[in-house]
Order: sequence, then C-alpha cells, then structure tokens
Amino acid sequence: MPSEPTKQSALQSLRNWGENSVPPTLLATLITAQHARPFQPLPMLFPPILLFSSYLNLSDYKTDAAGITAAWSGLYALLAIRRSQRIKNKFTARGAVRGASIALCVVNIAGCGLAYTFGKREKEEKKV
Repeated sequence: MPSEPTKQSALQSLRNWGENSVPPTLLATLITAQHARPFQPLPMLFPPILLFSSYLNLSDYKTDAAGITAAWSGLYALLAIRRSQRIKNKFTARGAVRGASIALCVVNIAGCGLAYTFGKREKEEKKV
C-alpha cells in the first residue's frame, strides 16, 4: 500500500516559514531597495540585523534566529506603517515594494513568532 503524503496544517506551514533562512534575507533586500536611494539611515539599520538572523539560521540556531526575525520585522512594520502615503503613490513601483515589505513583515511576525515560541534549542539541550 503506497503511503500518501500528509498535508501540513496552516500552523505547521507558518512554523516552517519561520524556521527558513530566506524570509529575513528577502525582507532585507526589500528594505534596501526602498531606503538606499536616497539614503535613509534609520531604516537602513534593519538589513544588517536581518542578514545576521539569516546567518544564525544557517548556523543551526533556528529558534534564536526566528525570535530575532520576528522582533525586527515587527519593529520595521511599525516604522513603515507610521509613514503616511498618498493614495496615488500606493500604485507605483515604490508603493508596491513598500506594500510587499509590510506584508512580508506580517507573515514573518506570525511564522517566526510561532517558530520561536514552540522551537527547541537542541544544542543547549545536548550540553546538559
């Protein structure tokens, strides 16, 4: 009898998203695209931290990386939502990138927060 592939629940899919190293890298790319030209120093503090989070994830610190990504994605979402934008500017390329980055922040907060909350620290548990 061939085994059928099991379907993942929405929560498991979100947790897998949070344990992946691509979302913080993608968010860092979108932030850089928006704020590098003209250079805005405050938003440009976020990409190095998000890239460091991606590095931690690749170094098998998935739970800690998920926590950093969730926290800094939330901070950037708050910063981005505070800026007002006219209705006609929302339908430009820059507006689309801004909308995509805010949407990615929301998904990162949900997925990475879930991965951080229910994650296990295998390296620390093995030392004990």
